[in-house]
Amino acid sequence: MKITFEQYNPFWKNQFESIKNELEESTGFLNPRIEHIGSTSVEGLSAKPVIDIMIGVKDEDELNKIPPLLQGKDYVYYEKYNEDMPYRRFFIKLIDKPHHLGFPEIIHSKDEIPEELHNHHLRIAHIHTIPVSSEHWLRHIAFRDYLRAHPEVKKEYQQLKERLSTMEWLDGNDYNDGKDPFIKREEKNAVQWYINNHQP
Repeated sequence: MKITFEQYNPFWKNQFESIKNELEESTGFLNPRIEHIGSTSVEGLSAKPVIDIMIGVKDEDELNKIPPLLQGKDYVYYEKYNEDMPYRRFFIKLIDKPHHLGFPEIIHSKDEIPEELHNHHLRIAHIHTIPVSSEHWLRHIAFRDYLRAHPEVKKEYQQLKERLSTMEWLDGNDYNDGKDPFIKREEKNAVQWYINNHQP
């Protein structure tokens, strides 16, 4: 498969705000922090038109409070990923309710992921629930803010994405492996920069 990107679209910011409002209605009593992350959150950067969102909860004990709150809506919960990433709960938001599209609401650990769910045209957003004290929360926020503040790094990332978009990939995870060396290097720089600039 090839990964297709779209030029930056200001509408992505509106989409995020709309989904954020929905998520706040469902999870508001936990007082979460809801942040727009990933390439769609960086003005001028091309991206797959799928909005990446982080729900920040107080601690790991609150992670399992989120899945029941999103059930019955347009989300598929990938419980399957909890084993490899116990610090995160991952969901995708679909264009319609999962059962209307013929998908389960929860992908359990022993389930195969339906082939059609890999189709990004059915996805509106990826939702990552992570404790705000986690290093993973920090690296996502730091990387986003670093790209916004460093046009030369954003340009390098844009060029990498353009190059990778001409190549064939097994799936989205395979494509992510292609970005990994750049991301890991710049995330380290971003975290250091973020800490230096956000000291009390």
